[in-house]
Amino acid sequence: MGNNPSALSTCLADVCAGRAGCSASPSTPLYQLTWVKPFNLDVPVEPAAVIRPRNSAEVAGAVKCAVKHGVRVQAKSGGHSYANYGLGGEDGSLVVDLVNLDSFSMDQKTWQATVGAGTRLGKLDEKLHGAGKRAVAHGVCPGVGIGGHATIGGLGPSSRMWGTCLDHVVEVEVVTATGEVVRANENKNADLFWALRGAGASFGIITEFVLRTHPEPGSVVQHTFSFSLGSAKEMAPIYEAWQALIADPDLDRRFATEFVVQPLGAIITTTFFGTEAEWDATGIADRIPNGGDVKFVVNDWLASLIQEAGNEALYLGDIPTPFYSKALALAPDDLLGSQSIASLFDYIDGADKGTLLWFVIFDASGGAVNDVPLAATAYPHRDKLLFYQSYAVGLGALADETTAFLEGVHAEIEAGAPGANSTYAGYVDPAIGREEAEWAYWEGQVPLLREVKREWDPKGVFWNPGGVRVV
Repeated sequence: MGNNPSALSTCLADVCAGRAGCSASPSTPLYQLTWVKPFNLDVPVEPAAVIRPRNSAEVAGAVKCAVKHGVRVQAKSGGHSYANYGLGGEDGSLVVDLVNLDSFSMDQKTWQATVGAGTRLGKLDEKLHGAGKRAVAHGVCPGVGIGGHATIGGLGPSSRMWGTCLDHVVEVEVVTATGEVVRANENKNADLFWALRGAGASFGIITEFVLRTHPEPGSVVQHTFSFSLGSAKEMAPIYEAWQALIADPDLDRRFATEFVVQPLGAIITTTFFGTEAEWDATGIADRIPNGGDVKFVVNDWLASLIQEAGNEALYLGDIPTPFYSKALALAPDDLLGSQSIASLFDYIDGADKGTLLWFVIFDASGGAVNDVPLAATAYPHRDKLLFYQSYAVGLGALADETTAFLEGVHAEIEAGAPGANSTYAGYVDPAIGREEAEWAYWEGQVPLLREVKREWDPKGVFWNPGGVRVV
């Protein structure tokens, strides 16, 4: 699609009705710093313009401006895309920044919350707590926006117990590619509703979510097990024991855990949604590899979220940096065998990392996530048990050695799990080619997603390099 930047800016100014701080273009002073705000500094992007609408009507007006002037559109909620896809992923898109759409209300009869799509997860937790001590499943980074999170999956510690964040979405208000504002749920615009829950960025701009909620857990038991070993090779049996634990099909769904390899050793984090007595009764503690330093705390719900956010900040938080990341989703049959585990950790031992800031993270999934039928939403990973992610942060520009290190880690895991060929859309990877990206993120859901795309966005108004294509 072509574009006319000057005409687009004039059109957006009309949508803003002269309101200051509403829209900007590359000629605006400090455009990148104060308007674009890229998350991954290793992926430079210059949008044609950025608009910060106050309501769905202004979102619709912005979409109409983009269509009129031949510009692609992407919404930005929290802006945490690993490849800056919320900024279009490449130069020349219109960014609809939803920062002002942060309304909230709670229906005290149904306990359904209505939430603006620009709401950050940390603020959502505070609002849900204040509206009757309610909660939903979501990830651990408080700065992530629900607009993106609840349209790709939304995985977090409570997902094994409650499902993904998108499994809590019962209705949305969405702006379509024609600039129309519609409602979508299981009964109305059901095909669009299906696609939005898993591949939302390719189908519209959600301005409002209606979410089912849960009562907050009364107590949350959290542990951190730290292993400081002389070499990564010594971590292999610890990882193998942890993997055997999370592979148990009868593992208590109130339990969440991750295994993190880092320069100083390994960390196992565990979260149990229940009392200390209930935790002890599960017997899980006896199955966690021992020998490390242990930190233990019993929290309430909000304090547990703060604890999880603190753990996340150790790896990749809200601060823009140049970084590289790889990821893969593993079903039970894809779990690494002993030889593959040993090979992986041998590689980590010997490889040149090119940075002191690198992490390889394994997150347990399954449980309630897997209960939802595959056909119910566009989210494709209902059979997955484990997600692996690797990150490396550059101290300045990323070194070639750093990228090569993560590619090597990825190759080791692929070799040990040859049946694993997909990844979570929340861990977007610009290294995946455009022809392969759809299949990597949405697996067998792609044919139906393309049908819905042809119906609702045949001209490809909503676009990023890894999105659903018009075919």
